[in-house]
Amino acid sequence: MKIPAIKQLVEQYTKEDLENAEAAIAAEQQPNIEIPGDDEGEQLTHAYAAIQIMQSMEENGVDFKTALREYTGRVRNSIS
Repeated sequence: MKIPAIKQLVEQYTKEDLENAEAAIAAEQQPNIEIPGDDEGEQLTHAYAAIQIMQSMEENGVDFKTALREYTGRVRNSIS
């Protein structure tokens, strides 16, 4: 997971664009937008993270940095 790639996605695309791209990658198809990543797994991770961060920004009225911090905290907790 690369934070600059996620930030780029949040800034450049709508949540719908990212959801469509995520679905395409999951179905092993080429997404209609450019998703950065070394492989399909990393691309899927970046798209999913961007969607989750955008949802947090919308639902909680927080900025990108706060939403990112919340998301990475959830990821760390799920790993440990």
